This record gives sequence, C-alpha cells and structure tokens, in this order.
Amino acid sequence: MKILIVGLGKVGYAIARQLEGENHDLTLVDANVEALSRAENSIDAMFVVGNGAGVGTLLQAGVREADLVVAVTENDEVNLICCLMAKKLGAKRTVARVRNPEYFREAPVLRREIGLDMTINPEYAAAQEIARILRVPAAFSVESFARGLVELIGFQVTEGTALSGVSLFEYNRRNPGSILVCAAKRGNEIIVPNGNFVPLPGDLVYIIGSPSETTRVLKSTGKDIARVRRVSILGGGRIALYLAWALENTGARLTVVERDGERCLDLAEKLPKATVIQGDGTDHELLDTEGIFECDAFVPLTGRDEENLLMALSAQHAGVKKVLPKMSRPNYMEVLRQLGLETVISPKDITANFISSYVRGLANSQGSAVESLHKILDGAMEAVEFIASSATHFLDTPLKDLHFKRALLVAAIVHNGKVEIPGGNSQIHEGDRVIVVAEHLFLKDLNDILER
Repeated sequence: MKILIVGLGKVGYAIARQLEGENHDLTLVDANVEALSRAENSIDAMFVVGNGAGVGTLLQAGVREADLVVAVTENDEVNLICCLMAKKLGAKRTVARVRNPEYFREAPVLRREIGLDMTINPEYAAAQEIARILRVPAAFSVESFARGLVELIGFQVTEGTALSGVSLFEYNRRNPGSILVCAAKRGNEIIVPNGNFVPLPGDLVYIIGSPSETTRVLKSTGKDIARVRRVSILGGGRIALYLAWALENTGARLTVVERDGERCLDLAEKLPKATVIQGDGTDHELLDTEGIFECDAFVPLTGRDEENLLMALSAQHAGVKKVLPKMSRPNYMEVLRQLGLETVISPKDITANFISSYVRGLANSQGSAVESLHKILDGAMEAVEFIASSATHFLDTPLKDLHFKRALLVAAIVHNGKVEIPGGNSQIHEGDRVIVVAEHLFLKDLNDILER
C-alpha cells in the first residue's frame, strides 16, 4: 500500500517505524527539516518537506495515488484540513489525529462531512488502556478482543504461586478451565509455550480467555485482584481528563495534582467528583500533606518523562501497589522495568498498534479481516484478531489436521458469542472471531497462519 504520514512527531515516527516492517510504500511529510533528517537515518521511506495541509505539498508527496493518508501533526485543525484536501485530491482513505475532546466527541459528524475514514486520539486510547489495567491491578498488561468477550492479560510469575514450577499440562489438570498461557518471556528469551513449559518465578506470562476466567486464574495464582478504590493522578492534561471520565462510574476516589491554576479550575468544573489540587507534584511536602501516595494506584501523566520516572519510583518506594507511568522515550522503558515497574504507558505505541491494525485490514479487504492488533512483550510478539470469512481456506476443519507456522498459536475462538480455548478437534466457522498469537509474522489474513 502507498501510505502518506503527515507529521513526524513522536506519534508519526512510531507509526512509520511500525509500518516500515510491513512492506508498505511510505512517504513522510513534515515542515520541520530536522524531524525529517532524524527519520532519514532510521526509516526507509520517501521524505517531503512542507505543510501537510497544503495542496502543493500533498501533490508532491503523491497524494493522488495514496491508498491512505494519516495526518498526525500536533495541530488538530491542520490534521482535519490535510485529510479534507487529501480526499479531494484523490486519496482513497484518510485518518486524522484529533486530540481536542470537543472535536473527538464530534467524530461521527467530521467523518460524514469531510470524508474522514477514522479519527485517532492517542490520549484517549492511553486513558482506556490505563482504565483496563486498573480493573485488573495484578496485571501489567490487559488487552481486549471480540468486543470485550476475550482478554489477554500479562503478569509476572512469583514464588509460591500455583503456576510456578509446574508444567502447563499439570497446571491445567489441577485447574481445569478455559484459559491458555500463550506467550512468555524469561530473561531475554521469548517463548511460545506448549504443555511442557514450566513457568518459573520472574517469568512474564500472558494468559487469554474470557474476563471471568482470566480473573479466576489470577486469583488461583495468589495475585491480588482487589478493586482499586483510590487513584492519584499527577498532571492534569488530556489523558488525566479522559482517565477520570473512564473511572467515574467505578466508585474509585480520584485525586488530580496539576501545577497550572486555570487548568485546575477547568478540571474541577469537568470532574465534580474528583479532588483537584493545584501544586507541584514533585513537592514532597505537598505529597505528604495531601496523602497522594496513600492510594491503591498512582499514575504520573505529566509531559516530562523524567518527572514521571522520578515520581513513579517515589510512589513505588512509598509502597503504592500499582504504579503506571506515562513514557514517550523508549530508552526509559527498560530502565523502569529493571527497577521493578512492570507497566509503562506509551500513547504513541498504542496509536501505532491501532494504525497497523487498520492498515492490515485495508490491505486484506477481500479476505479474513484484521479486527484488532496488539503488540506484546515489547513488540516481540503480536496478538491479532480476525473474522473468518468465506475466503478462509480451512473452515470447518479440525485444527489437528492443519499445519500451522512455527511460533504461532490459535489462542481463542469466539463462536456465536461463546469463547472457546481451542483444542485439536476445534473448528473455525465462517463469522467466528479468531485470536492468533504469533512471533514476527506480520499476519494480514487468517490464511497466513498455515504453512504454504
């Protein structure tokens, strides 16, 4: 596919890096020469300097032949104008980054009136991910498939838990149920487990199943599944606002600390149930006075990675059970994990996954559509949801009779709203939702899971 990406900030760069590995014809557009120069050193693409909302720049970038234009500059209005002009000039599909809550709420109207095919909001997507993880605080990652019928949950194996030191065959014999351990990481080794795999303390593992079953397994392993009752948020930006809205009906008590006085007044008006405090979130006197670390979860969401890192470590040292820092720079993420902070929120990576899922669906509009895609274990593996169609070659065939590619698992099948963890006799029928976990295969179609 020929794809134009307009805007090479953190989000645009992350999208370009992810799509580059999937054999697309990329053209990157930005008015900032330095941003393009940095990208030239690491991304195989065409580069165009100019205003992405300008007709001349879009024509120079080849917009008339573009299958997709993704506008992700820092300015919502530029993104919307870019997509409007791109559609008028012949681009088949357009996607705009829209961060303003008012514009985002009006997305259906924008799609209808200016021909947008999709809007993306990294801050909203990050808030939704944080809310999912806070619902399952024992996990470091919670991904949803099949409209919430299936969850993929990552957690760390600890000493003395039911999973530790026993083979998966033996664990499933002792704890019959509908879950699958579908991915693991031990040190630097990525593992697609079989029944002989023995989880050990320190391993990172992913299980998949219905929400009730994954919760049951977490409970059986001794993980704390108690509901988060008090959440402290550092920084009152858009992610904080979206997160507060997402948590409003959970019964959690919210405290937001924000430096800017006007922003505090705006938050207090929009979040009448939350406690909004104006002050410096790094001021330990304020933290002690207001009891900011007397919470079940602490979420630092400032625009400064260094501040989020420092305060995440401070919260961990103070004994907060769940700490979820936002990070933009990938070099900090490994440092955080080495320091015991399992979960890191990266809006740009969440958005890149979303765009990859959309692009794969477009690339395969006639086959088994890609419904959603999630990168796991720092991108070493991916979980992809398909809908089986009449174009799927192996419908109504027992899985034991098929020859799958290596490092791949058919992890779950949803048939008529019922979740099944497949066995050898399981079959895929037309209309089923199928979740596949694989290592570096860049799956675009359900047929791609078989050896040729």
